[in-house]
Amino acid sequence: MPLNRTISAGYMTNWAARLFARAIDQKLKPLGLSSGYLPVFFALADGSARTQKQLALDAGIEQPTMAATLNRMERDGLITREKDSQDRRITHIRLSAPARANAKNIQAIVNQVNETALSGLSSLERRVFLDALGKVTTALSNAEGRPETDTANQ
Repeated sequence: MPLNRTISAGYMTNWAARLFARAIDQKLKPLGLSSGYLPVFFALADGSARTQKQLALDAGIEQPTMAATLNRMERDGLITREKDSQDRRITHIRLSAPARANAKNIQAIVNQVNETALSGLSSLERRVFLDALGKVTTALSNAEGRPETDTANQ
């Protein structure tokens, strides 16, 4: 049987994800940002602070990848790090003031790309699609033996 990408859920999901990332990256580039920063923005946009470990778990990203992302974000002035007042081994990460000021622009870009991507779907189809994606991510997370962790609302 020949391989058919259009009936492979994994292939189609990965393809859609790459197209989403490309579209978002094109719109974030003028702001000096990339889609790789979005999990951190979504996790911290409410003004909260998290540790690197918490951010990695929330985003479902390996620790070394999260460390590299946070180092780039710190270099670019997008996050601040502060030691815990009671346990100096713990570092809390927050969005910097300029990054928080950009959060509305980032959300608008994400909303615009989502709207474009979902424009061919009715309201009901959108709800069914997003519900189904939620079930898929939950099933895959459970199969890996870890709770569903990505809290980003793109």
